[in-house]
Amino acid sequence: MTRTVPTDIAIAQAAKPRPITEVAADLGLGADELILYGAYKAKVKLGGLANRRRKGHLVLVTAITPTAAGEGKSTVTVGLAQALRKMGRNAILAMREPSLGPVFGIKGGAAGGGYAQVVPMEDINLHFTGDFHAISSAHNLLSALLDNHLHQGNAAGIDQRRITWPRTMDMNDRALRSIVVGLGGPLGGVPREDRFVITPASEIQAIMCLARSLDDLEARLGRIIVGMTRQQEPVRAEQLEAQGAMTLLLKDALDPNLVQTLEGGPAFVHCGPFANIAHGCNSVVATDAALRVADIVITEAGFGADLGAEKFFDIKCRIGDFKPEAAVVVATVRALKLHGGVPKDRLTEPNAAAVERGFANLKQHVENVAKYGVPAVVAINRFITDSDEEVEAVRAGCKAIGAKVALCEVWEKGGDGGIELGEVVLELLEEGKADFKPIYDIALPIRQKIEIVAKEIYRADGVTFMPVAVRAAARLEKWGLGDTPLCMAKTQYSFSDNASLLGAPSGFKITVRDIYPSAGAGFVIALCGDIMTMPGLGKTPAAERMRVSADGTIEGLF
Repeated sequence: MTRTVPTDIAIAQAAKPRPITEVAADLGLGADELILYGAYKAKVKLGGLANRRRKGHLVLVTAITPTAAGEGKSTVTVGLAQALRKMGRNAILAMREPSLGPVFGIKGGAAGGGYAQVVPMEDINLHFTGDFHAISSAHNLLSALLDNHLHQGNAAGIDQRRITWPRTMDMNDRALRSIVVGLGGPLGGVPREDRFVITPASEIQAIMCLARSLDDLEARLGRIIVGMTRQQEPVRAEQLEAQGAMTLLLKDALDPNLVQTLEGGPAFVHCGPFANIAHGCNSVVATDAALRVADIVITEAGFGADLGAEKFFDIKCRIGDFKPEAAVVVATVRALKLHGGVPKDRLTEPNAAAVERGFANLKQHVENVAKYGVPAVVAINRFITDSDEEVEAVRAGCKAIGAKVALCEVWEKGGDGGIELGEVVLELLEEGKADFKPIYDIALPIRQKIEIVAKEIYRADGVTFMPVAVRAAARLEKWGLGDTPLCMAKTQYSFSDNASLLGAPSGFKITVRDIYPSAGAGFVIALCGDIMTMPGLGKTPAAERMRVSADGTIEGLF
Protein backbone atom coordinates (compact mmCIF):
# COMPACT_ATOMS: atom_id res chain seq x y z
CA MET A 1 0.00 0.00 0.00
CA THR A 2 1.36 3.43 -0.95
CA ARG A 3 1.89 5.64 2.07
CA THR A 4 0.32 9.10 1.92
CA VAL A 5 3.00 11.67 2.71
CA PRO A 6 1.61 14.93 4.18
CA THR A 7 2.75 18.20 2.67
CA ASP A 8 4.91 20.62 4.64
CA ILE A 9 2.08 23.12 4.90
CA ALA A 10 -0.36 20.46 6.11
CA ILE A 11 2.09 19.44 8.84
CA ALA A 12 2.60 23.07 9.85
CA GLN A 13 -1.14 23.80 9.88
CA ALA A 14 -1.75 20.83 12.18
CA ALA A 15 0.78 22.07 14.73
CA LYS A 16 -0.31 23.59 18.02
CA PRO A 17 2.33 26.26 18.72
CA ARG A 18 3.05 27.63 22.17
CA PRO A 19 2.36 31.29 22.94
CA ILE A 20 5.49 33.17 21.96
CA THR A 21 5.70 34.68 25.45
CA GLU A 22 6.27 31.16 26.81
CA VAL A 23 8.99 30.50 24.24
CA ALA A 24 10.64 33.80 25.20
CA ALA A 25 10.39 32.93 28.91
CA ASP A 26 12.47 29.77 28.23
CA LEU A 27 15.25 32.16 27.15
CA GLY A 28 14.85 34.39 30.19
CA LEU A 29 13.11 37.11 28.17
CA GLY A 30 10.23 38.96 29.79
CA ALA A 31 7.15 40.41 28.12
CA ASP A 32 8.61 43.91 28.41
CA GLU A 33 11.52 42.82 26.17
CA LEU A 34 9.19 41.80 23.33
CA ILE A 35 7.17 43.54 20.65
CA LEU A 36 4.31 41.13 19.95
CA TYR A 37 3.03 40.43 16.44
CA GLY A 38 0.03 38.34 17.47
CA ALA A 39 0.25 35.25 19.65
CA TYR A 40 3.07 33.39 17.90
CA LYS A 41 5.53 36.00 16.61
CA ALA A 42 7.52 38.71 18.36
CA LYS A 43 10.44 41.02 17.91
CA VAL A 44 13.05 41.09 20.67
CA LYS A 45 14.17 44.57 21.69
CA LEU A 46 17.90 44.91 21.19
CA GLY A 47 18.33 47.21 24.18
CA GLY A 48 17.28 44.52 26.62
CA LEU A 49 20.11 42.22 25.53
CA ALA A 50 22.97 44.71 25.84
CA ASN A 51 23.85 43.75 29.43
CA ARG A 52 23.97 40.02 28.74
CA ARG A 53 27.26 38.43 27.77
CA ARG A 54 27.72 35.93 24.98
CA LYS A 55 27.69 32.40 26.37
CA GLY A 56 26.70 30.17 23.46
CA HIS A 57 28.67 27.89 21.13
CA LEU A 58 28.14 28.72 17.45
CA VAL A 59 27.49 25.92 14.93
CA LEU A 60 27.12 26.53 11.19
CA VAL A 61 25.00 24.34 8.92
CA THR A 62 26.09 24.39 5.28
CA ALA A 63 25.78 21.96 2.37
CA ILE A 64 27.15 20.48 -0.80
CA THR A 65 26.61 22.20 -4.14
CA PRO A 66 22.82 22.40 -4.61
CA THR A 67 21.04 20.47 -7.32
CA ALA A 68 17.48 20.04 -8.52
CA ALA A 69 17.36 16.89 -6.35
CA GLY A 70 17.41 18.95 -3.16
CA GLU A 71 19.66 18.93 -0.11
CA GLY A 72 17.36 20.04 2.73
CA LYS A 73 19.83 22.30 4.52
CA SER A 74 17.18 24.38 6.27
CA THR A 75 15.31 21.23 7.29
CA VAL A 76 18.46 19.76 8.83
CA THR A 77 19.18 23.06 10.58
CA VAL A 78 15.77 23.05 12.24
CA GLY A 79 15.89 19.33 12.99
CA LEU A 80 19.31 19.60 14.62
CA ALA A 81 18.08 22.32 16.97
CA GLN A 82 15.02 20.21 17.80
CA ALA A 83 17.24 17.19 18.48
CA LEU A 84 19.57 19.11 20.79
CA ARG A 85 16.62 20.36 22.83
CA LYS A 86 15.31 16.80 23.10
CA MET A 87 18.77 15.92 24.43
CA GLY A 88 18.33 18.50 27.20
CA ARG A 89 20.48 21.24 25.66
CA ASN A 90 19.51 24.93 25.59
CA ALA A 91 19.74 25.24 21.80
CA ILE A 92 18.31 27.94 19.54
CA LEU A 93 18.07 28.55 15.82
CA ALA A 94 19.29 31.65 13.97
CA MET A 95 18.01 31.52 10.39
CA ARG A 96 17.20 33.76 7.41
CA GLU A 97 13.80 35.03 6.39
CA PRO A 98 12.45 33.66 3.08
CA SER A 99 12.14 35.89 0.04
CA LEU A 100 8.86 36.06 -1.86
CA GLY A 101 10.85 35.56 -5.09
CA PRO A 102 11.66 31.86 -4.51
CA VAL A 103 8.41 31.30 -2.58
CA PHE A 104 6.35 32.13 -5.67
CA GLY A 105 9.02 31.09 -8.13
CA ILE A 106 10.85 27.81 -7.78
CA LYS A 107 10.81 26.54 -4.22
CA GLY A 108 7.48 27.27 -2.63
CA GLY A 109 7.92 27.57 1.15
CA ALA A 110 11.30 28.04 2.82
CA ALA A 111 10.97 27.41 6.55
CA GLY A 112 12.34 23.89 6.78
CA GLY A 113 10.28 20.85 5.86
CA GLY A 114 8.33 17.87 7.13
CA TYR A 115 8.53 17.60 10.91
CA ALA A 116 11.49 19.98 11.09
CA GLN A 117 9.98 23.40 10.43
CA VAL A 118 9.73 26.83 12.00
CA VAL A 119 6.21 28.13 12.56
CA PRO A 120 3.94 29.95 11.86
CA MET A 121 5.13 28.69 8.48
CA GLU A 122 2.61 30.63 6.40
CA ASP A 123 3.44 33.95 8.06
CA ILE A 124 7.20 33.41 7.84
CA ASN A 125 6.97 32.62 4.11
CA LEU A 126 4.71 35.55 3.30
CA HIS A 127 4.74 39.00 4.94
CA PHE A 128 6.02 37.87 8.39
CA THR A 129 6.70 41.02 10.46
CA GLY A 130 7.20 43.27 7.43
CA ASP A 131 11.02 43.35 7.46
CA PHE A 132 11.40 42.80 3.71
CA HIS A 133 8.80 45.45 2.97
CA ALA A 134 10.67 47.92 5.18
CA ILE A 135 13.94 47.09 3.42
CA SER A 136 12.34 47.52 -0.02
CA SER A 137 10.78 50.83 1.05
CA ALA A 138 14.04 52.22 2.43
CA HIS A 139 15.89 51.14 -0.71
CA ASN A 140 13.33 52.76 -3.02
CA LEU A 141 13.22 55.90 -0.91
CA LEU A 142 16.90 56.38 -1.72
CA SER A 143 16.13 55.71 -5.40
CA ALA A 144 13.39 58.36 -5.33
CA LEU A 145 15.62 60.90 -3.55
CA LEU A 146 18.36 60.26 -6.08
CA ASP A 147 16.11 60.91 -9.07
CA ASN A 148 14.59 63.93 -7.36
CA HIS A 149 18.10 65.28 -6.79
CA LEU A 150 18.75 65.02 -10.52
CA HIS A 151 15.42 66.70 -11.31
CA GLN A 152 16.00 69.55 -8.85
CA GLY A 153 19.32 70.66 -10.33
CA ASN A 154 21.88 67.95 -9.40
CA ALA A 155 23.91 69.96 -6.89
CA ALA A 156 26.15 66.93 -6.23
CA GLY A 157 27.19 66.82 -9.88
CA ILE A 158 26.11 63.20 -10.37
CA ASP A 159 26.91 61.78 -13.81
CA GLN A 160 23.62 60.16 -14.78
CA ARG A 161 25.54 57.71 -16.97
CA ARG A 162 27.38 56.43 -13.90
CA ILE A 163 24.54 55.93 -11.45
CA THR A 164 24.95 52.55 -9.75
CA TRP A 165 22.01 52.55 -7.31
CA PRO A 166 19.12 50.40 -8.65
CA ARG A 167 15.54 49.97 -7.53
CA THR A 168 14.27 46.84 -5.78
CA MET A 169 11.28 44.58 -5.26
CA ASP A 170 10.93 41.20 -3.56
CA MET A 171 9.70 39.25 -6.55
CA ASN A 172 11.27 37.46 -9.51
CA ASP A 173 10.70 39.67 -12.57
CA ARG A 174 13.20 39.44 -15.42
CA ALA A 175 11.49 42.28 -17.31
CA LEU A 176 12.89 44.71 -14.72
CA ARG A 177 16.55 43.81 -15.20
CA SER A 178 17.01 46.77 -17.52
CA ILE A 179 14.54 49.67 -17.76
CA VAL A 180 14.30 53.37 -18.62
CA VAL A 181 12.92 55.86 -16.10
CA GLY A 182 12.12 59.56 -16.24
CA LEU A 183 9.98 59.49 -19.37
CA GLY A 184 7.01 61.82 -19.78
CA GLY A 185 8.56 65.21 -20.41
CA PRO A 186 9.94 67.85 -18.01
CA LEU A 187 7.61 66.85 -15.16
CA GLY A 188 8.60 63.19 -15.42
CA GLY A 189 12.15 63.60 -14.16
CA VAL A 190 15.48 63.04 -15.90
CA PRO A 191 15.40 60.17 -18.43
CA ARG A 192 18.04 57.55 -17.80
CA GLU A 193 18.68 53.81 -17.85
CA ASP A 194 17.93 51.99 -14.63
CA ARG A 195 17.42 48.46 -13.28
CA PHE A 196 15.85 46.46 -10.47
CA VAL A 197 17.45 43.93 -8.15
CA ILE A 198 15.52 41.50 -5.98
CA THR A 199 15.29 42.60 -2.33
CA PRO A 200 17.61 39.83 -1.03
CA ALA A 201 20.30 41.35 -3.30
CA SER A 202 19.69 44.91 -2.08
CA GLU A 203 22.56 46.56 -0.26
CA ILE A 204 20.02 47.61 2.37
CA GLN A 205 19.42 43.91 3.06
CA ALA A 206 23.16 43.39 3.52
CA ILE A 207 23.42 46.45 5.75
CA MET A 208 20.53 45.23 7.92
CA CYS A 209 22.30 41.91 8.30
CA LEU A 210 25.56 43.50 9.43
CA ALA A 211 24.47 46.56 11.46
CA ARG A 212 24.92 46.28 15.24
CA SER A 213 22.68 49.14 16.39
CA LEU A 214 20.51 51.97 15.09
CA ASP A 215 23.50 54.32 15.13
CA ASP A 216 25.57 51.81 13.20
CA LEU A 217 22.68 51.28 10.78
CA GLU A 218 22.37 55.02 10.06
CA ALA A 219 26.12 55.40 9.57
CA ARG A 220 26.20 52.47 7.13
CA LEU A 221 23.23 53.80 5.19
CA GLY A 222 24.99 57.14 4.81
CA ARG A 223 28.07 55.45 3.33
CA ILE A 224 26.12 53.86 0.45
CA ILE A 225 27.59 54.85 -2.93
CA VAL A 226 24.81 55.73 -5.39
CA GLY A 227 26.95 56.74 -8.34
CA MET A 228 29.83 58.89 -9.51
CA THR A 229 30.53 62.41 -10.63
CA ARG A 230 32.00 63.15 -14.06
CA GLN A 231 35.39 63.11 -12.33
CA GLN A 232 34.58 59.53 -11.18
CA GLU A 233 34.41 60.44 -7.52
CA PRO A 234 31.85 58.58 -5.38
CA VAL A 235 28.53 60.15 -4.45
CA ARG A 236 27.08 58.79 -1.20
CA ALA A 237 23.61 58.63 0.31
CA GLU A 238 24.65 61.08 3.03
CA GLN A 239 25.18 63.73 0.33
CA LEU A 240 21.49 63.33 -0.50
CA GLU A 241 20.56 63.60 3.22
CA ALA A 242 18.86 60.21 2.88
CA GLN A 243 20.15 58.18 5.81
CA GLY A 244 17.91 59.62 8.52
CA ALA A 245 14.62 58.86 6.79
CA MET A 246 15.87 55.44 5.68
CA THR A 247 16.76 54.58 9.28
CA LEU A 248 13.29 55.68 10.33
CA LEU A 249 11.76 53.15 7.95
CA LEU A 250 14.05 50.41 9.27
CA LYS A 251 14.06 51.08 13.00
CA ASP A 252 11.59 48.30 13.92
CA ALA A 253 12.89 45.89 11.29
CA LEU A 254 16.33 45.89 12.93
CA ASP A 255 14.98 44.04 15.99
CA PRO A 256 15.28 40.24 15.44
CA ASN A 257 12.16 38.09 15.06
CA LEU A 258 11.45 35.32 17.56
CA VAL A 259 9.33 32.32 16.48
CA GLN A 260 9.47 28.59 17.28
CA THR A 261 10.03 25.15 15.81
CA LEU A 262 7.26 22.58 15.41
CA GLU A 263 8.45 21.13 18.72
CA GLY A 264 8.21 24.48 20.54
CA GLY A 265 11.89 25.41 20.65
CA PRO A 266 13.01 29.02 20.08
CA ALA A 267 14.13 30.34 16.71
CA PHE A 268 15.39 33.73 15.56
CA VAL A 269 14.43 34.28 11.90
CA HIS A 270 15.80 37.60 10.66
CA CYS A 271 16.87 39.11 7.32
CA GLY A 272 17.50 37.06 4.21
CA PRO A 273 20.21 37.82 1.63
CA PHE A 274 20.78 35.23 -1.09
CA ALA A 275 24.21 33.56 -1.04
CA ASN A 276 24.74 33.50 -4.81
CA ILE A 277 24.34 37.28 -5.29
CA ALA A 278 24.73 38.53 -1.70
CA HIS A 279 26.35 37.29 1.51
CA GLY A 280 23.81 34.62 2.38
CA CYS A 281 23.60 34.85 6.18
CA ASN A 282 21.03 35.94 8.74
CA SER A 283 21.60 39.12 10.74
CA VAL A 284 24.49 39.78 13.09
CA VAL A 285 22.04 41.09 15.71
CA ALA A 286 20.00 37.87 15.64
CA THR A 287 23.05 35.63 15.93
CA ASP A 288 24.49 37.86 18.66
CA ALA A 289 21.17 37.79 20.55
CA ALA A 290 21.03 34.01 20.24
CA LEU A 291 24.54 33.66 21.69
CA ARG A 292 23.44 35.75 24.70
CA VAL A 293 20.32 33.72 25.54
CA ALA A 294 21.23 30.11 24.64
CA ASP A 295 24.07 27.64 25.13
CA ILE A 296 24.20 26.33 21.54
CA VAL A 297 23.31 28.41 18.49
CA ILE A 298 22.56 26.63 15.21
CA THR A 299 22.76 28.96 12.22
CA GLU A 300 22.79 28.37 8.47
CA ALA A 301 24.25 29.99 5.38
CA GLY A 302 22.82 29.79 1.87
CA PHE A 303 23.60 27.26 -0.86
CA GLY A 304 26.86 25.27 -0.79
CA ALA A 305 29.86 25.85 1.43
CA ASP A 306 31.66 27.55 -1.47
CA LEU A 307 29.12 30.39 -1.26
CA GLY A 308 27.22 30.79 2.02
CA ALA A 309 29.82 29.26 4.32
CA GLU A 310 32.69 31.15 2.68
CA LYS A 311 30.82 34.43 3.19
CA PHE A 312 29.77 33.47 6.71
CA PHE A 313 33.42 32.88 7.61
CA ASP A 314 35.00 35.72 5.64
CA ILE A 315 32.36 38.45 6.02
CA LYS A 316 29.89 37.84 8.83
CA CYS A 317 32.32 36.36 11.35
CA ARG A 318 34.76 39.27 10.85
CA ILE A 319 32.12 41.96 11.22
CA GLY A 320 30.22 40.24 14.05
CA ASP A 321 33.36 38.97 15.84
CA PHE A 322 32.02 35.41 15.82
CA LYS A 323 34.10 32.29 16.46
CA PRO A 324 32.29 29.24 15.04
CA GLU A 325 33.23 26.01 16.80
CA ALA A 326 31.69 23.36 14.53
CA ALA A 327 30.01 22.95 11.16
CA VAL A 328 27.55 20.54 9.57
CA VAL A 329 27.82 19.79 5.84
CA VAL A 330 24.47 18.50 4.56
CA ALA A 331 24.42 15.99 1.72
CA THR A 332 21.81 13.78 0.11
CA VAL A 333 22.24 10.56 -1.81
CA ARG A 334 20.04 11.98 -4.58
CA ALA A 335 22.22 15.06 -5.04
CA LEU A 336 25.43 13.04 -4.99
CA LYS A 337 24.00 10.80 -7.73
CA LEU A 338 23.29 13.88 -9.84
CA HIS A 339 26.86 15.05 -9.30
CA GLY A 340 27.89 11.52 -10.27
CA GLY A 341 26.18 11.79 -13.66
CA VAL A 342 22.74 10.24 -13.08
CA PRO A 343 19.87 11.99 -14.96
CA LYS A 344 17.25 13.67 -12.79
CA ASP A 345 14.50 11.25 -13.88
CA ARG A 346 16.49 8.22 -12.65
CA LEU A 347 17.45 9.37 -9.17
CA THR A 348 15.13 6.91 -7.44
CA GLU A 349 17.02 3.95 -8.94
CA PRO A 350 19.70 2.53 -6.62
CA ASN A 351 23.18 3.42 -7.88
CA ALA A 352 25.93 3.28 -5.28
CA ALA A 353 28.61 3.70 -7.97
CA ALA A 354 27.17 7.09 -8.94
CA VAL A 355 27.16 8.11 -5.27
CA GLU A 356 30.85 7.27 -5.12
CA ARG A 357 31.54 9.34 -8.25
CA GLY A 358 29.57 12.31 -6.90
CA PHE A 359 31.31 12.11 -3.53
CA ALA A 360 34.10 14.30 -4.93
CA ASN A 361 31.77 17.29 -4.53
CA LEU A 362 31.12 16.55 -0.85
CA LYS A 363 34.81 15.91 -0.24
CA GLN A 364 35.76 19.33 -1.58
CA HIS A 365 33.20 21.10 0.62
CA VAL A 366 34.43 19.28 3.73
CA GLU A 367 38.02 20.19 2.88
CA ASN A 368 37.04 23.83 2.35
CA VAL A 369 35.40 24.10 5.78
CA ALA A 370 38.54 22.60 7.33
CA LYS A 371 40.63 25.37 5.75
CA TYR A 372 38.92 27.78 8.14
CA GLY A 373 39.94 25.75 11.17
CA VAL A 374 36.37 24.60 11.87
CA PRO A 375 35.75 20.86 12.48
CA ALA A 376 32.82 19.44 10.53
CA VAL A 377 30.41 16.53 10.43
CA VAL A 378 28.64 15.32 7.30
CA ALA A 379 24.87 14.98 7.75
CA ILE A 380 23.31 12.45 5.38
CA ASN A 381 19.81 13.83 4.93
CA ARG A 382 18.06 10.58 4.11
CA PHE A 383 15.20 10.25 1.64
CA ILE A 384 12.85 7.24 1.75
CA THR A 385 14.13 6.15 -1.69
CA ASP A 386 17.78 5.93 -0.54
CA SER A 387 19.08 2.37 -0.39
CA ASP A 388 21.22 1.09 2.48
CA GLU A 389 24.03 0.45 0.00
CA GLU A 390 23.96 4.08 -1.17
CA VAL A 391 23.98 5.44 2.39
CA GLU A 392 26.88 3.13 3.20
CA ALA A 393 28.76 4.50 0.16
CA VAL A 394 28.56 7.99 1.69
CA ARG A 395 29.67 6.70 5.08
CA ALA A 396 32.60 4.87 3.48
CA GLY A 397 33.65 7.97 1.58
CA CYS A 398 33.58 10.05 4.76
CA LYS A 399 35.64 7.44 6.60
CA ALA A 400 38.22 7.47 3.79
CA ILE A 401 38.77 11.23 4.17
CA GLY A 402 38.62 11.17 7.96
CA ALA A 403 35.33 13.05 8.21
CA LYS A 404 32.73 12.41 10.90
CA VAL A 405 29.32 11.44 9.55
CA ALA A 406 25.79 11.03 10.91
CA LEU A 407 22.49 9.89 9.46
CA CYS A 408 19.73 12.51 9.63
CA GLU A 409 16.02 11.70 9.30
CA VAL A 410 14.49 14.88 10.68
CA TRP A 411 12.02 15.45 7.81
CA GLU A 412 10.18 12.28 8.78
CA LYS A 413 10.92 12.08 12.52
CA GLY A 414 11.56 15.64 13.69
CA GLY A 415 14.02 16.01 16.55
CA ASP A 416 14.12 12.25 17.14
CA GLY A 417 15.57 11.85 13.64
CA GLY A 418 18.47 14.19 14.46
CA ILE A 419 19.76 12.59 17.66
CA GLU A 420 22.70 10.87 15.93
CA LEU A 421 23.72 14.17 14.33
CA GLY A 422 23.24 16.01 17.63
CA GLU A 423 25.54 13.57 19.41
CA VAL A 424 28.33 14.15 16.89
CA VAL A 425 27.91 17.95 17.05
CA LEU A 426 28.18 17.81 20.84
CA GLU A 427 31.27 15.64 20.46
CA LEU A 428 32.87 18.26 18.20
CA LEU A 429 32.06 21.04 20.68
CA GLU A 430 33.39 19.06 23.63
CA GLU A 431 36.62 18.25 21.78
CA GLY A 432 37.19 21.99 21.39
CA LYS A 433 39.50 21.69 18.40
CA ALA A 434 38.19 24.72 16.48
CA ASP A 435 40.78 27.31 15.55
CA PHE A 436 38.81 29.65 13.32
CA LYS A 437 40.58 31.93 10.87
CA PRO A 438 39.39 33.57 7.61
CA ILE A 439 40.88 32.41 4.32
CA TYR A 440 42.38 35.79 3.33
CA ASP A 441 43.75 38.99 4.85
CA ILE A 442 41.44 41.90 4.06
CA ALA A 443 44.47 44.18 3.66
CA LEU A 444 45.39 42.39 0.41
CA PRO A 445 44.50 44.02 -2.94
CA ILE A 446 41.01 43.26 -4.20
CA ARG A 447 42.11 41.17 -7.17
CA GLN A 448 44.43 39.10 -5.00
CA LYS A 449 41.61 38.32 -2.57
CA ILE A 450 39.43 37.19 -5.48
CA GLU A 451 42.22 34.92 -6.71
CA ILE A 452 42.59 33.35 -3.25
CA VAL A 453 38.90 32.47 -3.04
CA ALA A 454 38.84 31.20 -6.63
CA LYS A 455 41.87 28.96 -6.17
CA GLU A 456 41.43 27.83 -2.55
CA ILE A 457 37.64 27.42 -2.41
CA TYR A 458 36.53 26.86 -6.03
CA ARG A 459 39.81 25.11 -7.05
CA ALA A 460 40.02 27.22 -10.20
CA ASP A 461 43.24 27.41 -12.18
CA GLY A 462 43.04 31.19 -12.09
CA VAL A 463 40.88 34.25 -12.65
CA THR A 464 40.18 36.19 -15.84
CA PHE A 465 39.40 39.83 -15.07
CA MET A 466 37.47 41.67 -17.76
CA PRO A 467 38.76 45.20 -18.46
CA VAL A 468 35.76 46.73 -16.67
CA ALA A 469 36.63 44.71 -13.55
CA VAL A 470 40.29 45.73 -13.68
CA ARG A 471 39.34 49.42 -13.79
CA ALA A 472 36.74 48.94 -11.06
CA ALA A 473 39.23 47.29 -8.69
CA ALA A 474 41.66 50.19 -9.08
CA ARG A 475 38.88 52.74 -8.58
CA LEU A 476 37.51 51.05 -5.46
CA GLU A 477 40.96 50.88 -3.90
CA LYS A 478 41.40 54.57 -4.64
CA TRP A 479 38.10 55.23 -2.83
CA GLY A 480 39.36 53.43 0.27
CA LEU A 481 37.45 50.19 -0.26
CA GLY A 482 40.49 47.99 -0.74
CA ASP A 483 40.67 46.91 2.91
CA THR A 484 37.26 45.23 3.01
CA PRO A 485 35.97 41.67 2.78
CA LEU A 486 34.90 40.26 -0.55
CA CYS A 487 31.46 39.05 -1.69
CA MET A 488 31.57 36.74 -4.71
CA ALA A 489 28.41 36.73 -6.87
CA LYS A 490 28.50 33.38 -8.66
CA THR A 491 26.22 30.56 -9.75
CA GLN A 492 25.22 28.28 -6.89
CA TYR A 493 25.11 25.18 -9.08
CA SER A 494 28.85 24.64 -9.55
CA PHE A 495 32.20 25.33 -7.96
CA SER A 496 32.95 27.10 -11.24
CA ASP A 497 31.03 30.02 -12.77
CA ASN A 498 29.47 27.61 -15.28
CA ALA A 499 26.27 26.08 -13.86
CA SER A 500 26.60 22.96 -16.03
CA LEU A 501 29.90 21.83 -14.47
CA LEU A 502 28.76 19.53 -11.66
CA GLY A 503 30.78 17.44 -9.22
CA ALA A 504 34.26 18.77 -8.52
CA PRO A 505 35.35 20.32 -11.83
CA SER A 506 38.96 21.15 -12.64
CA GLY A 507 40.86 22.93 -15.38
CA PHE A 508 38.63 26.02 -15.37
CA LYS A 509 39.07 29.72 -14.71
CA ILE A 510 36.66 32.12 -13.02
CA THR A 511 35.66 35.14 -15.10
CA VAL A 512 35.04 38.37 -13.18
CA ARG A 513 32.87 40.70 -15.27
CA ASP A 514 32.71 43.61 -12.87
CA ILE A 515 33.45 44.64 -9.29
CA TYR A 516 31.22 47.12 -7.52
CA PRO A 517 30.97 48.62 -4.05
CA SER A 518 28.67 47.72 -1.19
CA ALA A 519 30.22 50.47 0.88
CA GLY A 520 27.46 50.66 3.47
CA ALA A 521 27.63 46.93 4.10
CA GLY A 522 31.41 47.16 4.18
CA PHE A 523 32.50 44.88 1.33
CA VAL A 524 32.97 44.81 -2.44
CA ILE A 525 31.11 42.48 -4.81
CA ALA A 526 32.75 40.55 -7.65
CA LEU A 527 30.28 39.66 -10.40
CA CYS A 528 31.27 36.32 -11.93
CA GLY A 529 30.05 34.56 -15.05
CA ASP A 530 26.47 35.29 -16.09
CA ILE A 531 24.96 35.58 -12.61
CA MET A 532 21.87 37.84 -12.42
CA THR A 533 20.81 40.04 -9.49
CA MET A 534 17.13 39.90 -10.56
CA PRO A 535 15.92 36.30 -11.07
CA GLY A 536 13.16 35.35 -13.48
CA LEU A 537 10.21 32.99 -13.12
CA GLY A 538 10.33 29.48 -14.55
CA LYS A 539 7.95 27.90 -17.01
CA THR A 540 5.70 26.68 -14.17
CA PRO A 541 6.08 29.02 -11.17
CA ALA A 542 5.16 27.73 -7.73
CA ALA A 543 2.60 30.56 -7.58
CA GLU A 544 0.37 28.65 -10.02
CA ARG A 545 -0.24 25.94 -7.38
CA MET A 546 -1.29 28.32 -4.60
CA ARG A 547 -4.69 29.44 -3.45
CA VAL A 548 -6.57 30.48 -0.32
CA SER A 549 -9.96 28.95 0.48
CA ALA A 550 -13.02 30.78 1.78
CA ASP A 551 -12.15 29.88 5.38
CA GLY A 552 -8.64 31.36 4.98
CA THR A 553 -6.76 28.06 4.64
CA ILE A 554 -3.71 28.39 2.37
CA GLU A 555 -2.92 25.61 -0.10
CA GLY A 556 0.10 24.96 -2.30
CA LEU A 557 2.71 26.78 -0.20
CA PHE A 558 5.14 23.83 -0.43
